[in-house]
Amino acid sequence: MGDLAPIAELDPRFSSDDATAMPWETGRAVLERAEIYWLSTVRPDGRPHVTPLLAGWLAGGLHFCTGSDERKAKNIARNSHCAMTTGNNALAEGLDVIVEGEAVNVTDQATLQRLADEYLSKYGEGWRFAVRDGVFVGAGGEAIVYEIRPQRVFGFGKGQPFSQTRWRF
Repeated sequence: MGDLAPIAELDPRFSSDDATAMPWETGRAVLERAEIYWLSTVRPDGRPHVTPLLAGWLAGGLHFCTGSDERKAKNIARNSHCAMTTGNNALAEGLDVIVEGEAVNVTDQATLQRLADEYLSKYGEGWRFAVRDGVFVGAGGEAIVYEIRPQRVFGFGKGQPFSQTRWRF
């Protein structure tokens, strides 16, 4: 499945008077090019868990991997709702993007191979994965792969004009 064409809406409460809704292509480009992302999941007791990780945008979804014994994997097993954030730390420039959705385990061999190729291309030799039995296998062992198919995405344009765009899928 390819990229969906979401509906873009500008929130005037959090935007300059001269701002316009950011096109989806701009938000998607940030997701494709980013190197570091922040995943937010929910612990069993309801507290948030936030962790930095690597990810890749492929076929309309944001993909990441983690070991089955890591906190984020345990959280997702109990509650698949999550958010992934990327952008920059500058106050007056750039675009921060937040993807909200559910993390779904990816086990299809062909999709996993495309993702393994994406990781290698994007992050280099240190992130080479073999695909076996529905998981990534690398130097650190096995990793479960997840996809977050966007339900809502927010783009926060910084600088002038500043804006908040919501993309609904």
